[in-house]
Amino acid sequence: MTVEALLPLAQEALMLTVVVSLPVVGAVFLSGLLVSLFQSMTGVTDGAVAHLPRLLVGALALGMLGPWMGAHVVAFAARVFALGS
Repeated sequence: MTVEALLPLAQEALMLTVVVSLPVVGAVFLSGLLVSLFQSMTGVTDGAVAHLPRLLVGALALGMLGPWMGAHVVAFAARVFALGS
């Protein structure tokens, strides 16, 4: 493969990385925002209260979105391997 053929694949791989990771990062961001809002309203400053909800939301999002994420990555890999052969 030439460099000219690899550049669009590299761009697509980077965009796929953003698209696949954005829902999980967004869910964790929103949960962190809500927990921070709750902590500021109640005055709770415990560290476990800040981290545990984000961990649980991240794990739940990965569990729910894992098949979708995997399907996109596998489809991209199949396209790349088909171009290489």
